[in-house]
Amino acid sequence: MGLPQAEGKGALHIGVVGAGTMGRGIVQLFAQAGHAVSCFDEKPDAGPQGLAAVFSTLESLVAKGRLASGALDDIRRRAKCCTSLGDLAECDVIIEAVVEDIAVKRGLFARLEAIVSDKCVLATNTSSLIVAEIASACRHPERVAGLHFFNPVPLMKVAEVIAAVRTDPSIVATLRAIVEGAGHKAVVVSDQPGFLVNHAGRGLYTEGLRIVEEQVASPSEVDDVLRDGLGFRMGPFELLDLTGLDVSSRVMTSIYEQFQQEPRFRPSSLVPPRVAAGLYGRKTGEGWYRYENGQRVEPARKSIPSLPSRLSVWIDPDAPDFDALAALVRNAAAKQRSHASEAEVCLVQPVGEDATSAAIRLGLEPAKCVAIDPITPFARRRTMMLTVTTASAVRDAAHALLASDGVPVTVIGDSVGFIAQRVIATIVNIAANIAQRAIAEVEDLEAAVRVGLGYPFGPLHWGDRIGAAKILQILNGQMRTTGDPRYRPSPWIARRAALGVSLLTPEASR
Repeated sequence: MGLPQAEGKGALHIGVVGAGTMGRGIVQLFAQAGHAVSCFDEKPDAGPQGLAAVFSTLESLVAKGRLASGALDDIRRRAKCCTSLGDLAECDVIIEAVVEDIAVKRGLFARLEAIVSDKCVLATNTSSLIVAEIASACRHPERVAGLHFFNPVPLMKVAEVIAAVRTDPSIVATLRAIVEGAGHKAVVVSDQPGFLVNHAGRGLYTEGLRIVEEQVASPSEVDDVLRDGLGFRMGPFELLDLTGLDVSSRVMTSIYEQFQQEPRFRPSSLVPPRVAAGLYGRKTGEGWYRYENGQRVEPARKSIPSLPSRLSVWIDPDAPDFDALAALVRNAAAKQRSHASEAEVCLVQPVGEDATSAAIRLGLEPAKCVAIDPITPFARRRTMMLTVTTASAVRDAAHALLASDGVPVTVIGDSVGFIAQRVIATIVNIAANIAQRAIAEVEDLEAAVRVGLGYPFGPLHWGDRIGAAKILQILNGQMRTTGDPRYRPSPWIARRAALGVSLLTPEASR
């Protein structure tokens, strides 16, 4: 049923309904790709204003030498505003980008079907609604699919093509072709809550919030570790402030409810009181951080204690960073002891275990024990975890020692998996379940998360870098300690860890 792909610029006539931020971006993307684009908005002034904003953006690209002036003239001829929905009657493809309201979208699609030809493809840019529910308002639901772009559309070079239950495969092929023809990566996703990118991104938010709930660390400490230690562009609380907690809270709740209250997506009880108080983030001047004149006010960080003139340290011989820790001890003129009983400070590096359990397992005095995360690169940021009874003098001495070469240190409370281990294991576990359920192909999953979420690596590739066995160890450690089913490991991880194969390994064909 899909459209034949004609060659040459302006091969298709694409309609865009909605001239807001997303609609404008979609108009710009396809007009620049050589298609004729018609834009309609129910608000009389919105369409012309939206198109003017697109042309203004393109004019700035011309001024910067990133777009030829002749190309802009061509785009001006191809892109136009419509004064009525009926002006879209001749379109080959129509992409809806209106308010995220199921009744509004269903009503719009029913109206469009009365106008367009039977061959016209209808696509919704919904980010959280079930595409099949929108399509159910149509006489021909087989021609309806999701086409979810990310803001800003021209720069976020990925789009989700969502196949609803009744969507004809040729429609998916058509949408994939026009997206890739515009220079974006098209990932095909089944019609599940959150689709692919929003689904895969739940782990960063939910586990970050859970860590703060447990008083393991503050929001800024979580952000510091994930941004500086693991290479995220922003930590979860920075991101929540940027997107707006009012918006993000609805998405978190929606995905949790649509997945039948799946514990992996359980929203945090910290969020509703903050939403009620209007602490949305940047747009209200305060969220998890405060903002003045649009700039974040940096919270105070813990000061670095003075290094004791005399200090004796024992390092667990199995510590992955043993040599680096031993070098710190030497350079600080401290004494390294071969027996823990002779040391004032004992350093361990557990995976999937809290500091208290590691101390008990190794027969150490918990009051003298401090754990350091072996997952984050030692030269970028160090996370130092205390047992329940770590003495303040031990805490300060260990902090001073770990910071003695200028690398920043984050001090946190006891927690199975520190911060980085917990968040990465949760992200990998959710991604593995996406692959297990065939919501998307592994290749599409990895590409969409890298581009759509800006993660340093695709989640399954990241799991491989740490090791499937370690990811499983972290998840199982959380399960044992908390009894919370949110941490139950995906069979995708458990089987590949048992076989010693990559998490990127697809299921055998049947």
